[in-house]
Amino acid sequence: MYAASREASARSREALRAALTGSDSVAATTGSELFAVVAVLDEQRSLRVALADVSVPGSARAELSERVFGGKVSPATQAVLTTAVAQDWSRTADLVDTLVLLGQEALLESAADSGKLDAVEDELFRLGRIIADSPELEQALSDRGKPAQAKRELIARLLNGKASDITVALAEQAVVRQKTSIGDAFDALSDLAAARREQIVAHVQAAIELTQEQRDRLAGSLQRIYGKPVAVHVEVDPNLLSGLVVRVGDDVIDGSAIGRLERLRRELA
Repeated sequence: MYAASREASARSREALRAALTGSDSVAATTGSELFAVVAVLDEQRSLRVALADVSVPGSARAELSERVFGGKVSPATQAVLTTAVAQDWSRTADLVDTLVLLGQEALLESAADSGKLDAVEDELFRLGRIIADSPELEQALSDRGKPAQAKRELIARLLNGKASDITVALAEQAVVRQKTSIGDAFDALSDLAAARREQIVAHVQAAIELTQEQRDRLAGSLQRIYGKPVAVHVEVDPNLLSGLVVRVGDDVIDGSAIGRLERLRRELA
């Protein structure tokens, strides 16, 4: 984002904080309704452009949002939306992307308030791995020609009775508006959930399943390196032969056998 959009996003986030009263039901409703607003904006380009048109006074854009969405969303959601559209955005897409992010944050706050944040983070990570391990499923969810409703229904069937409503809502939004790979979209959600708990996420590939003691030891080592608590998410990849590959943000620590063999091959070439 350019400077104008960064400032607009920060003010919109402040409005979200003020609108949420600490009740998980208010946060859940706000998150779901912000996603619904985004769905409308995705479908109606003229409205999307009008709400972010910096040639029009912010007060007029706020009034337009109240005419369109007033009475259809809760007061908390309307307060956030009114503040967001009144800001000056560098690009129309930045407004919509910020509304998505605020919806995600509201749902994660609801999960935290109800003591479900750990479970939601774990469910999102596992769902991302399931999709990544199934080329057919990943293709179906990544198909830009597939209607959004069809993708929502596919996620709903996949998670029916297996995940919380918050996880389902976040997952549906991730696949409908994905701008990166499915795996990256779910990793970003896991990172956002971890940030809510003031943690960072380590995405770990291991040749074999790790014991809880090994996970705890790895988390402790990474915490000493990065200076803050680390949530360790592990997926098993037998192709590594042995060892681990650890990714924290842009940092990659490759201690796998296949990684060592590849480095040796490059040295000998």
